[in-house]
Amino acid sequence: MATPTMDKVETGPSASPASPYITVTFRIRRFNPEVSDEAQWQDFQIEIDPKERVLDALHKIKWDIDGTLTFRRSCAHGICGSDAMRINGKNRLACKTLIKDINPEKPITVEAIKGLTVLKDLVVDMDPFFQAYRDVMPFLITKGNEPTRERLQSAEDRERFDDTTKCILCAACTSSCPVFWNDGQYFGPAAIVNAHRFIFDSRDEGGEQRLEILNDRDGVWRCRTTFNCTDACPRGIEVTKAIQEVKRALITRRF
Repeated sequence: MATPTMDKVETGPSASPASPYITVTFRIRRFNPEVSDEAQWQDFQIEIDPKERVLDALHKIKWDIDGTLTFRRSCAHGICGSDAMRINGKNRLACKTLIKDINPEKPITVEAIKGLTVLKDLVVDMDPFFQAYRDVMPFLITKGNEPTRERLQSAEDRERFDDTTKCILCAACTSSCPVFWNDGQYFGPAAIVNAHRFIFDSRDEGGEQRLEILNDRDGVWRCRTTFNCTDACPRGIEVTKAIQEVKRALITRRF
C-alpha cells in the first residue's frame, strides 16, 4: 500500500517570497541658508513598503542617506501636529500619509508649508502663527470670584463647539490659505478656529473681546471662503463653517 507524501516546500535561503518593498523616488525641496539663498529640489530613491508613511521614508533618508535633511516630528501619531508639510502639492501630516495613497509610481514631492518663512529644508518659522493664536486669547475667561465647584456644562452646550476643540495647531489650514500666502498679517484659519472654541463656550465670558479682535482688518473678514482650510485639516474640522459662524456672531452679537 502506497504511503501518501506531502509536496516538498522550499524553505531557507533558497526560498524567494515576493518582497513587499518597492522603489520610490522622493523629490524634496531643500534649503540651507548657510549654503545658498536659493532652494533646490533633490531626489532620493529608497526601497520601502508602500504601507509605510511618508514620515518613515523621511526617517530612512535622514538616517541612511543624508543626515542633513531637516524636518520636525514628535509623536508620529497625528496628535502633535509638528510634521505638517506639502506632499504632492497638498498640506498633510507626514505621519498620517501612507505612501501607497499618493501614487508612489511617480516621484513624491515634499516641501515646506507655504506662507511662513522657511528656516531650513522642511522647517518653517512658526512664531507668526503662534502669535496669532495667542492674540485671540485661547483660554477660558471668567469674571467674579473663583467658584467653589466645577463649572458645569450640558452635553448640548459642549456639542456647540466640539468640532473646534480638535485643533492640534499643525498650521496645515492656515498655510493652505491664499489670503495668508499674500498677507501674513491675516490671523488665519487656525487662530479663528481656536477663538471659536471659546466664543461659543457657555462657561466663557470673553466672547465680546475676541469678536472685537477678529473684527480687525486682518480678522475674519479677510476670509474668501475657498474651503482650502477645511480640505487641508488632518483632523476633519469644518474650518470654513467655524469662520462663517464667527462672522455671523459679529453681525448678530449672538453666540
